[in-house]
Amino acid sequence: MALITIKEYAIRNEKAHVTARQMARRGSFKTAKKMGRDWFIDEDEPYPDNRVKSGKYSDWRSKNTKIDQVENSLDIINK
Repeated sequence: MALITIKEYAIRNEKAHVTARQMARRGSFKTAKKMGRDWFIDEDEPYPDNRVKSGKYSDWRSKNTKIDQVENSLDIINK
């Protein structure tokens, strides 16, 4: 477990060092520690990927078209 700076970690993971520092501040990394004014992190920690990969939001625009919304609102008014 070797600690490296957040800037080095960001360079290794091809991310912006500002983003990595913000994530450390928010607690997104398990091994990030602040020593003085600098942030350090374990070099083996994986970069978190919190994107939705289930496909839940794929093609969401066509699923919720405005025509469907208008038809639904007209059905409510006509009842």
